[in-house]
Amino acid sequence: MRRAICGRMCRSAGPFRLDADTMLRRLTTALSFALVPAASAQRPPLLPEPVIAAMAAEVSGERAHQTVEAISLYHRTRGSRPLRAAADMIVARARAAGLEDARVNEFPADGKIFYGTQRSRPAWNAEFAELWEMRTDGNAWTPSLRLASWDAQPLSLAQDSESGEVTAELVDIGAGTGEADYFGKQLRGKLVLTSSQPGAITALAIARHGAAGIVSYAQNQRTAWWGEDANLIRWGHLETFDSVRTFAFMVSPAVARGLGDRLARGSQVMLRATVRAGKRNANYDIATAMIRGGDSRLSNEEIVFSCHLDHPRPGANDNASGCAAILETGRTLAKLIAEKRIPRPARTIRFVWPPEIEGTIAILNARADWAKRVRAVVHMDMVGGGPETKAIFHVSRGPASLPSFVYDVGEAFGAFVNDQSAQFASSGSAPYPLVAAEGGREPLLAALDEFEMGSDHQVYTEGSWRIPAIYLHDWPDRYIHTTGDTPAMVDPTKLKRAAFIGAASGYFLAAMGARDVDEVQRVVEAGALHRAARTLERTSGIQEADAANARRFHHAYERSLLTSIDALAPRTQRQRLGSERFLSAIEMLIGKGGDPAPASGEGSIVFARNAKPLGPMSGFGYDYLAGHLGSTRASNLKLLRYTGLRGSGGEYAYEVLNLVDGRRTVADIRNDASAIYGPVPLDAVLEYLRALEQIKVIRVSGSIR
Repeated sequence: MRRAICGRMCRSAGPFRLDADTMLRRLTTALSFALVPAASAQRPPLLPEPVIAAMAAEVSGERAHQTVEAISLYHRTRGSRPLRAAADMIVARARAAGLEDARVNEFPADGKIFYGTQRSRPAWNAEFAELWEMRTDGNAWTPSLRLASWDAQPLSLAQDSESGEVTAELVDIGAGTGEADYFGKQLRGKLVLTSSQPGAITALAIARHGAAGIVSYAQNQRTAWWGEDANLIRWGHLETFDSVRTFAFMVSPAVARGLGDRLARGSQVMLRATVRAGKRNANYDIATAMIRGGDSRLSNEEIVFSCHLDHPRPGANDNASGCAAILETGRTLAKLIAEKRIPRPARTIRFVWPPEIEGTIAILNARADWAKRVRAVVHMDMVGGGPETKAIFHVSRGPASLPSFVYDVGEAFGAFVNDQSAQFASSGSAPYPLVAAEGGREPLLAALDEFEMGSDHQVYTEGSWRIPAIYLHDWPDRYIHTTGDTPAMVDPTKLKRAAFIGAASGYFLAAMGARDVDEVQRVVEAGALHRAARTLERTSGIQEADAANARRFHHAYERSLLTSIDALAPRTQRQRLGSERFLSAIEMLIGKGGDPAPASGEGSIVFARNAKPLGPMSGFGYDYLAGHLGSTRASNLKLLRYTGLRGSGGEYAYEVLNLVDGRRTVADIRNDASAIYGPVPLDAVLEYLRALEQIKVIRVSGSIR
């Protein structure tokens, strides 16, 4: 085995030829580093042990949990007065923690202004909302049972509800998404009971059939715990830009079942609904703060800590936890720097608390100079779920269309905490257990994953900005978007560990210099072996053309990933040659990639991204593609309805647009997207790109014919 492997490698190395013993040592070292968690080595990864020790001792899960409790008191819808109050509180705590230039940035939002691909959404506020069941003594109806109250549970009023008042019968329409649900029912002036999200039925129930309002018991995301607790109330939505103005209340499945059973028996259910709420022109209020870099040559480069502040009350894990964790990260780093226990990093570290996705699109467009300074992002969205939430913690990479060593940095620290927390859980002793006195003692068991969509990180990594982002998050969480997402379900130990992983990753990237490149390359090479094994597994049993394409993309990805190190610390010729030798060896281990068939016809067209608009096609509460192409045509695009081996619809579409770079042909984009998520038809990719061309997101820049 030893001689056979080295013989294949060394004969193929060409100008990068190594002797057999050197190659074996290099691969053995990388393989042992890859298969044994980073924390099992003699010292922690990447950072000096005194820095790791100082961070582990200082970061506080209890303090972060106190911030979660404070944020959870606010019903934080975009642009609302409670969101502004929460942002002001974050700024005050950031200043007290020693962070610099802490402020709330205001970006006008009126429903007309566009920030790139995001149509600004006006603020939504509610003052009062109650839903009562009524009873009669034969002469008059009087309130008998309150079913919903804004004051008690803001989640009981669907977001973007408008003012209204009515006393009316309740009619059960089931899902209410098709005409069959309305057959034989008289709804004008009445309230409807539905299992769907309110925004999905306004066109039929309100506009066409004349219902006065909606009572919804829409369920949570489907996980293993879906429907387990019938007393949870789910976050409800009406569409911000819907021309139909109405209101909707949210009730639990248990309450809805009782109402539905009575209606099925022929009983009359009379309800009184009162709502004082509506939209108004306001601002996206985005809190920011920073730690200034100490190197005058590099301080204009920034590492960003991101989260999202908006969410209905209580919204503890989603996402008061991420907001609290990056604030605790900032406090920890600022304190350690001020006390000279760790050096001030060369680059600036910035902290951002925006409304989810739409706020990030807004600030990257409105602060183009700032966006150009960002070199990497650590994003936290749901990082504190305790055992009751059934959460799995993830440290996820950026998209395959954006190779970066930054992701391997996050994985190295995630593996370190996995190892240390597992040691402590099993033996009661570990150098860095990262346990909060008021928290749990379970091992972290973080999943070190490929790219996953679902939060602001995907805005940074989108082709408009191409900023690599590490994504820390919980999934699943059985209480997400419900009244069950309370501070009691958030674990201080989990917060401590998330903040530590973020602090170590972000601080290392901010401080990284030439002295760190050798160890960064070792970390990347360890990850490369894992990814090579995954590629081998995925290419087993599939058609050879698809397998060859996957190997081709794998090798290109790994080469680009190592090249990305140069963006923060240019490598020496020795280091670049070392990378090439290693990559050549890996190529021989798993096989070379195939040369794709020459592009022809429309497959040879090259598209480039236009300078404007910047941003993803789907924001928050607004879809740029549907808004400019038409919702019917957009929904019928083949790519958006396609399901592949590892991805579907929106995932393919996200990567296809990311791959538009003015160099790749349509066939190249199809090949790369197929390597990432599984084979996809060329005509589906071309149709999607033509749609983007029509709405002037991209343009034809040439052809290789």
